[in-house]
Amino acid sequence: MSVHQSSNIKRITTHVLQEMKNRGEKISMLTAYDFSMAGILDAAGIDIILVGDSASNVMAGHETTLPITLDQMIYHASSVVRAVKRSFVVVDIPFGSYQGNSSEALRSTIRIMKESGAHAVKVEGGAEIKESVVRILSAGVPVMGHLGLTPQSIYKFGTYTVRAKEEDEAEKLISDAKVLEECGCFAIVLEKIPAALAKRVAETVSIPVIGIGAGPYVDGQVLVVHDMLGITQEFKPRFLRQYADLRGIMTEAVGSFIQDVKSEDFPNDKESY
Repeated sequence: MSVHQSSNIKRITTHVLQEMKNRGEKISMLTAYDFSMAGILDAAGIDIILVGDSASNVMAGHETTLPITLDQMIYHASSVVRAVKRSFVVVDIPFGSYQGNSSEALRSTIRIMKESGAHAVKVEGGAEIKESVVRILSAGVPVMGHLGLTPQSIYKFGTYTVRAKEEDEAEKLISDAKVLEECGCFAIVLEKIPAALAKRVAETVSIPVIGIGAGPYVDGQVLVVHDMLGITQEFKPRFLRQYADLRGIMTEAVGSFIQDVKSEDFPNDKESY
């Protein structure tokens, strides 16, 4: 079987993602928050682009994901969607835009879908947000779940450490995964949990399970693109593999530009009108 069977598909859909799990083809997923980056990822063949509320950290400089607003998420999502021809675009519903009640969740979702053109939304939590998930799905919008370390609940946890190491929390996570599947979610993200537990979840539910710091036994992997490309280098968790040092390349390029300007080497005759 070719590792890149999905690269021949004109448009990734929830149906395509389910088929990928069924045949054992791993799903690739990265974040993007703007037109230029999304275009690069889409052309490279990424299966899913997540417009994550991690934009709060990497784009706006906040310490947590909590400050980003629904309007800001819609702005980032619409920028991404305009660049995408093939990838499946999922948008995080930001903190405070769905937890209160299912009506609020549906209103937020409708705004995201209508104003950005995205393909699905992602929410954090399990049984406690079941009503909101069902309400969103009843409107025909695909929902991706998110369990394990849920950054929107960071002040509740008090730490970014690995979740569900104890048996009671592990059983709750498995139960929540089943709830999300039964509700109709098309996929689940598992963040920073033991690899053995992630394997149990992926084998328990029939929908795709995508990991970030959840080991190799799930159906796909997701990373924050700025971390993976080495643009942000302060954040280096164990699960992160850095595929490039773009910060170093960019710093060197900017330094060369400064030097050329100072020395009056740029622009030269060929670069002038």
